[in-house]
Amino acid sequence: QVQLVESGGGSVQAGGSLRLSCAASGYTSSRDCMGWFRQIGGREREGVAATDSDGRTAYAESVKGRFTISKDNAKNTLYLQMNNLKPEDSAMYYCAADYSGMTAIQALTYGAYEYGMTYWGKGTLVTISS
Repeated sequence: QVQLVESGGGSVQAGGSLRLSCAASGYTSSRDCMGWFRQIGGREREGVAATDSDGRTAYAESVKGRFTISKDNAKNTLYLQMNNLKPEDSAMYYCAADYSGMTAIQALTYGAYEYGMTYWGKGTLVTISS
């Protein structure tokens, strides 16, 4: 059973930075695809950034140039460096993983839907004040 535990959320002012971490444990695979998703209130969960087993990355247009996803395979940890944060980035951020061979762009586009990413963390809250 895969467990994903997020950390690093918090409250910062607009223009600030945060680094989210996601520690993965349990089953691992060379075909892993991992990503960050966010949800604001009752809105649909949306893909923020993803990375796959070939090292490809994908980002939502709204975060390109500001967020960077990375993974430390030795530590089984996924990161999301978030710079120049805006109030509209405020959300619950979730880490997710899949081991079916999904690509980064597939995860970003379809990962939040049914039959998307298989494993999910419980989330970490990010609040950006103006």
